[in-house]
Amino acid sequence: MSADEIIDIVDENDRVIGRSPRGEAYARGLRHRCAFILVRDAGGRIFVHRRTSSKLVFPSLYDMFVGGVVGAGEGYDEAALRETEEELGVSGLPRPAHLFTFRYDDGAGHSWWSAVYEVRCDLPVRPQAEEVAWHDFLSEAELERRLGEWEWTPDGLAAYERLKAHRSGPAPSSGKPGCTA
Repeated sequence: MSADEIIDIVDENDRVIGRSPRGEAYARGLRHRCAFILVRDAGGRIFVHRRTSSKLVFPSLYDMFVGGVVGAGEGYDEAALRETEEELGVSGLPRPAHLFTFRYDDGAGHSWWSAVYEVRCDLPVRPQAEEVAWHDFLSEAELERRLGEWEWTPDGLAAYERLKAHRSGPAPSSGKPGCTA
């Protein structure tokens, strides 16, 4: 998506309250929706990449999720599949499995509703050069080791920590069905 593409603006309960160009939403700190997809290969390794320096948010940082902003009128599920196929440069993936949704807020003006998914990709990947500067599939142990060495996207780290908590047991409810806070 370019900075001019229109996205839905949502309230603290993930209800659409307006629309805005993506670049303006970022600049003004307007809450929107994002999809985060953890991609595993046939061996269970996780796709990890470094974002390009031209990204509007968190340029040149590492991320263990592919994904991005949900377009205006688009659902999380549709965005998850679209973003995964676009960023990996593949087609024909199964629909990513929705795991949970949470509201990311860094307290400094970055806030968005984040739907977290997982999908297996057995296809050879050809990541988008505009999105991905470097990539590899890492084992979970290698990813955990790299967490202390590389600079990661803060929202990706938040989603990853919640994913680990989600897998280890029930999390407290945010009051919205299907979400954790």
